[in-house]
Amino acid sequence: MDLFARPITGVPGAYVNVLIQSGHETSVTTRSLKQTGEVRRCLNLGSYNYLGFAEKQGPVADAVENSIRILGNSTCSSRLEMGNTTVHRELEKLMSEFLGKEDCITFGMGYATNSTTIPCICSRGDLIISDMLNHASIIVGCRSSGASIKVFKHNDPAHLEQVVRKAIIEGQPRTHRPWNKILIVVEGIYSMEGEILKLPEIVEIKNRYKCYLYVDEAHSIGALGPTGRGVCEYWGVDTKEVDILMGTFTKSFASAGGYMCADKTVINHLRMNAFSSAADVAMPVPLAQQIISSLSVIMGKDGSSNGKKRLDDLHRNTVYFRTRLTELGFIIIGSPDSPVIPLMVFNPCKMTVFSRMCLEKNIAVVMASYPATEVELCRARFCMSAGHTIEDLDYALEIISEIGDLCFLRYPKDDYLVVNSTNN
Repeated sequence: MDLFARPITGVPGAYVNVLIQSGHETSVTTRSLKQTGEVRRCLNLGSYNYLGFAEKQGPVADAVENSIRILGNSTCSSRLEMGNTTVHRELEKLMSEFLGKEDCITFGMGYATNSTTIPCICSRGDLIISDMLNHASIIVGCRSSGASIKVFKHNDPAHLEQVVRKAIIEGQPRTHRPWNKILIVVEGIYSMEGEILKLPEIVEIKNRYKCYLYVDEAHSIGALGPTGRGVCEYWGVDTKEVDILMGTFTKSFASAGGYMCADKTVINHLRMNAFSSAADVAMPVPLAQQIISSLSVIMGKDGSSNGKKRLDDLHRNTVYFRTRLTELGFIIIGSPDSPVIPLMVFNPCKMTVFSRMCLEKNIAVVMASYPATEVELCRARFCMSAGHTIEDLDYALEIISEIGDLCFLRYPKDDYLVVNSTNN
């Protein structure tokens, strides 16, 4: 259907240009849809542009352009051959400094950061305990590792402890020998639920049972904490308590690729053995420069308060939009400080109508349904940005409120669904 395949053009900032499509459509194929030639400028509530760095002008964009003039677009080689540059090493040094870890390694693709490195960390004889709603890239990495896999209820430390205790007691299948190691894999912010990881409780379990902890910060790095250092800073947990901090650069940094921060021993092992390091093409230099420049702004190394303002604006917009949607009677799930704000639609038919009516009113939204969610738990997923103004959000709230009435998505405060979602 058209709501899952809408092409855009230009920079996906606070506003985005949507290429309008029309034509015959069936539930089987969208190939009969054709572009009309109309380009509609819409308020962008769907992109992961958390800190508003998706810009085509300014010092960050200028630095990227300059890097292209000096080093070109791509090295066309892996990091272990001829693909390593001073820009890549500068990025890794800056990222490890930002997170307070010994070393860092970067990759050209966020998905591959999980899917090609977890098999280098775990293998037969190891046990991976994964949150049941972890991202697909984590699932692929875990299955490719050869390690045994167990899952625990979503963001439920009590059930995690039960799984860990039982795994330690029973040991490996058939032989009942102790596991070589147990790795707990979780996410900082779960992108479909907008829920923040209960990190303090997870760390306590990890330390009590001598496990290792792997945290995917794809959505939390740059979006949580007073200085944007992610879920560890948000909860006041020392980054040394997390063995491996993984994240991507496609959200808060408006670039592409991923990273892993850990002890030097771990990073050196990944440099030599991870497929994305040994065989894949190195991250393009302009993307690395985009991250360095945006990260320097966040850290205040540019000598301005621009980074602090972006972080403050993101938090302001997140709290305001989530609070107003709840007051309007929508069922909103997730944590109060999460910039990912899911609005529950439930009915797949309503999902299609909601999305199309938003587009008619020049608002671009992302809808999520099966297989990303359960069939009956369809939702609109709004992503806040520091680039949005309160006026932008007020306009969106007005339109969403009208559409919510037409689609019967607004509920009285004493409704069971509202009360239950609030309690959770």
